[in-house]
Amino acid sequence: MFKTRAKYHLGQVVRHRKHPFRGVVFDVDAIFSNTDAWYNAIPEDSRPKKDQPFYHLLAENDQSFYVAYVSEQNLVADYSGEPVDHPDVDDLFGPFEDGQYPLQVQLN
Repeated sequence: MFKTRAKYHLGQVVRHRKHPFRGVVFDVDAIFSNTDAWYNAIPEDSRPKKDQPFYHLLAENDQSFYVAYVSEQNLVADYSGEPVDHPDVDDLFGPFEDGQYPLQVQLN
């Protein structure tokens, strides 16, 4: 049986290592669980390994809000103390406090 431990947790604010966006974690897959088409669309020299946690983020950049799916190797914790302004944050989380969001709803 494959075992892995996620570095980041639900409600934690993270930032992408290479691209200018940040977000709040709302779900975690222990290993890659997206489509092969999605994975193959990533340039081969940039593709992350599939055998690591992948995070679902309510993400934002300077231009928009969206949902991102990011490998653990491409994330770092965001210690800016700034909340994420994604419009769906309030649907899942309570008020931003001490650099993170408390989970507001029950997820599977």
